[in-house]
Amino acid sequence: MTTIGSIQGTVNFRDVGGLPLTGGGVTRHGVLYRSDALGTVTPEGLLELAESPIGVVVDFRTPTERGMWPDRLPEGRGIRTVELPLLEGALGGEAQAVAAAGDPAATAQAIARAMASLPTLGQMYVAMLTHGGAAFAELARLVAASTDDEPTAVLAHCTAGKDRTGVASALLLDTVGVGRDAIIADYTATEANLAGAWGQQMLSTVSQLGVPLTEEVTTIVTRTPREAIEQALDHLDSVGGSAAYLRSAGLTDAELEALRSRLTA
Repeated sequence: MTTIGSIQGTVNFRDVGGLPLTGGGVTRHGVLYRSDALGTVTPEGLLELAESPIGVVVDFRTPTERGMWPDRLPEGRGIRTVELPLLEGALGGEAQAVAAAGDPAATAQAIARAMASLPTLGQMYVAMLTHGGAAFAELARLVAASTDDEPTAVLAHCTAGKDRTGVASALLLDTVGVGRDAIIADYTATEANLAGAWGQQMLSTVSQLGVPLTEEVTTIVTRTPREAIEQALDHLDSVGGSAAYLRSAGLTDAELEALRSRLTA
């Protein structure tokens, strides 16, 4: 079973293999993938998934997001879904859910709450790391436990594959020694992937709710500025580094070593 380069019906899918390590070597292909949600996967995409090494899908979306837009996975393949909801970063998906509910009062309240406390992306990422340690440690644990002998590679996703997935990917890549420039480049690549119909649809949804499409809102919904992920990485440095962060969230030294061994070549 070989690695997979795309899943038809997604816009932000990729393998994080091939990224350069600071001590030499690269990350291993076919171990960790990242993506936007899988609710629009086409029949061809289902076949691609069925033939891939992916055996675990980690879903960072909230129950509301998952209920409104469930993933599409191939039948009979035994792909396991692990739900690790993270509230920070759910703004786009929750906005879609509010719009679909069709409740004007709830919509107005949600808009008022969001606009009153609108964070920057960097602030959102620091909050995500502050509150989401257990979820990120479990993702690391699942990657560490994967093998080449059976389809157990991990695909992590949220709604856009931008914020929750972006922070998770940056954390794991930093832990195993990927260079910071490569981590930032992997994160910023998402913006171009979302720049077409997907991003326009999300912005349209937000606009229809009555939210003004300011630069701040547009950035939160569709952009991946390097300073945002740099703020997250700086936060990790401030707590002793990515490995120390995962240890504090419950990952053992043996699991950390297994993660490095599994994700690097």
